[in-house]
Amino acid sequence: MARLSEIQALLGEPRFNWSDPAPWIELEREFCVEFPADFREIVNAYGSIEINGQLYLKHPASHLLHSLGRAIREDLEFWREEDMTEFLPSRAGGGPGELIPVASATTGEHVFLRVPDEPSSPWRVGVQEFDSPAWHPHEMTFSDWLLAYLGDEDVTVHSNDRAPDGPFWEFLP
Repeated sequence: MARLSEIQALLGEPRFNWSDPAPWIELEREFCVEFPADFREIVNAYGSIEINGQLYLKHPASHLLHSLGRAIREDLEFWREEDMTEFLPSRAGGGPGELIPVASATTGEHVFLRVPDEPSSPWRVGVQEFDSPAWHPHEMTFSDWLLAYLGDEDVTVHSNDRAPDGPFWEFLP
């Protein structure tokens, strides 16, 4: 599994560094899921940010506009609509085997975490290309997926033309 230090080496030092678990506890209670530790660690370090002018990550303690909880609620409502369910390989939600939306991109992709069927099983990433529409499973953890994205590997969301001088981030306004 990729470590936060490897992500920091590519993306730069985080400045959010959240340590209060309360927003995560509330979010996990609402969606009946315990988010993977690597995802929480990254989001706690960086907060609500835009990476390479493309990929949006949001934190549950951020203000309303950039709140992870609000984003998940809105995305779940969207992906559960009758005409959208056919574009995902399983139901959107927080139950075992379901897909929980955790990030989006300005280029039209939505990043999901697949809730493991068993608590001991690993979480996996899937990306839905909104313009295709095509589903791309990635047999890796969120931190491995993000590290691959930052390293300009093909993980559906591409950054090579958006960050010619290397990965960068900025807080969402």
